[in-house]
Amino acid sequence: MLISTDYFTTLLKTANEENATDLHMCTGSRPLIRVNGKLRALGQTIKSTSSDIDTIIDNLVNLRQRKKLEADRVLDISFSVRGLGRYRANIYSQRGTYAIAIRMLPSDIPRLEDLGLPLSMERFTSKASGLFLTAGSTGSGKSTTLASLIDMINRNFHYHILTIEDPIEYLHQHNKSLVTQREIGEDADSFASALRAALREDPDVILVGEMRDPETIAIALTAAETGHMVFSSIHTIGAAKSIDRIIDGFAPEQQSQIRTQLATVLEGVVSQQLIPRADGPGLVVASELMIVNTAIRNLIREGKHYQVNNIIQTGQSQGMQLMEANLAHLVNSGVISLEDAILRTQDQQLFKRFLNRR
Repeated sequence: MLISTDYFTTLLKTANEENATDLHMCTGSRPLIRVNGKLRALGQTIKSTSSDIDTIIDNLVNLRQRKKLEADRVLDISFSVRGLGRYRANIYSQRGTYAIAIRMLPSDIPRLEDLGLPLSMERFTSKASGLFLTAGSTGSGKSTTLASLIDMINRNFHYHILTIEDPIEYLHQHNKSLVTQREIGEDADSFASALRAALREDPDVILVGEMRDPETIAIALTAAETGHMVFSSIHTIGAAKSIDRIIDGFAPEQQSQIRTQLATVLEGVVSQQLIPRADGPGLVVASELMIVNTAIRNLIREGKHYQVNNIIQTGQSQGMQLMEANLAHLVNSGVISLEDAILRTQDQQLFKRFLNRR
């Protein structure tokens, strides 16, 4: 949806010029932007009123979305502004008024080699079937990583790629592949219903924006078992924890079956965090990459997920990478500060051992 509210357009333009990743608007506060991971006021703006924010919302949403917002008190949407770019917004109720959190999306889909992620991830774009996950907290770049992988497939293979998103963030043009994109709310009622229908739409590759509930996960595993390559994201930090999160989402009597399915179809997990650079402005990605091999499949089947990190640590020659090793490399290279790295490591003793190997 295109918007033309002058005030809001000016805010977005200024946020772009300041290289912000996010814009926040809340009644009683000046508009805030996040730059290099830190929030600050945007320019010489004044405090927003509830009327200001309501006007912006009226220009962003349609009647169906407005009804959903009023019913749920929260709404995810994406929108474009001509000449500026594409954005993702979360509108939510707080203290009886609405607030808006907006994420700036790059106008072009970045190439994998430009993201700072392990190039060994490229192997997952040529898989005929299986499941690949991006893991991380909100705002860690998971959607961008998935878009980059889908774009690589689109440029290299004659496939039908089907994406299911809430909302659609990156717009893919048809290249060698046909890319169809379905948005929850606009094109489908839920991830589960859209994914169930996808199996009848002859896709080769399926992108599921988020592993949000057990039903969606179960259908995604079945899709991966039946000859589709499935890409998705999950809100965890660390490859082993992603395995735990999927299995623990099911009732105890279902977990054995899910563990067996996951051990069969999982191909890899990349876990990522965005960290302020110490060598200049901007953010840099720190990542962990698990490439599933026979040893990891056996650990998943046996429920010994706590041993997965040992396999990743010894699997560097296969393209694997531990988060602690990558954090230590970024510190030793002067890219990020030691303080920021310590805040983001899951195993400080292991991190310190990598740090001292320079």
